[in-house]
Amino acid sequence: MLFFVFALAAIFTVISAVKLSTYADVISFKSKWGGLMVGTILLAGATSLPEVTTSLTAVFLDNPDIAVGNVLGSNMFNLLIIATFDLYYRKEKLFSRTDMSHAYTASLGIMLSALALIAFFLRTDLAILGIGVDSLFILITYIVGISIINRKTKEDAFAQTAAVNEENQISPSSAISLKHAQFGFLIAAIVILGSGSLLTISGDEIAVQTGLGSSFIGSFLIAASTSLPEAVAVLIALQLQNHNLALGSILGSNLFNMILLAISDIAYFSGPIIAASNQVHQITAGAVTLLAAIVLFSVLRGRKQFFRLYTWPSVLLVVVYFITSFFIFIA
Repeated sequence: MLFFVFALAAIFTVISAVKLSTYADVISFKSKWGGLMVGTILLAGATSLPEVTTSLTAVFLDNPDIAVGNVLGSNMFNLLIIATFDLYYRKEKLFSRTDMSHAYTASLGIMLSALALIAFFLRTDLAILGIGVDSLFILITYIVGISIINRKTKEDAFAQTAAVNEENQISPSSAISLKHAQFGFLIAAIVILGSGSLLTISGDEIAVQTGLGSSFIGSFLIAASTSLPEAVAVLIALQLQNHNLALGSILGSNLFNMILLAISDIAYFSGPIIAASNQVHQITAGAVTLLAAIVLFSVLRGRKQFFRLYTWPSVLLVVVYFITSFFIFIA
């Protein structure tokens, strides 16, 4: 019965993620936002809703390892997703067809994961109103960083929107009105919140029955479950030839996930949540920082017209992911 619930939740999650991407594609070229900002903020936030319920549920169950591992593990898995699709669609050269502004988002992701890594090494008990200063610093850095990114990309969004409009004149989603897309996006987000949360809850129960440790479960099985909406969203965005939406949804989702550390910390009343979590998360935080740096390199490298072995950064990312997975498993 538990596996049936998991499978049913996965089906509804996939369907709602498909709708999210389709409506996000319409919004990206029929509004002034463009694919980069729609992917970074709207689609990323919607597909990350299961992570919110998973981390908060773990906090309420007094299991900080699941809450923290879910965030960092999901970020690792998200970067594996974009690398995998880049390899699968290697002829399209994904990183060469995206906006340069993604470098800002990738850089902010590196900063946030590096701050988390430092916090895991320091493991300070300093708190303000019960919230760890490390989590507060991560939250403040996110707010400042996303504001700067929004300002720097605002002017480019108009030109990007025009280009996307031209590319998507024959897109099936072009027949959908902006108002319809906005309403449909909201409904799909609500559905994905319910189905995605059920997916992670049932996945947690399955993981517990296997007898694996909490840190490993949080970083992998639950992370993979909560990252299913991102995977489907990227696939549909690529099929719609909206590369900015695809990359933006992954990078934006990773940014959104990092502020979940602060949100989880607020809900965790036993002290700073990072200090209370297992030291094995240092490995995951370090891996997320390294993987994000590889993605940043791919974005910057994508500006070149000619490539030597275009796929090697994505191959390296996949290799680093599985090596890290092994070290976390044996830790």
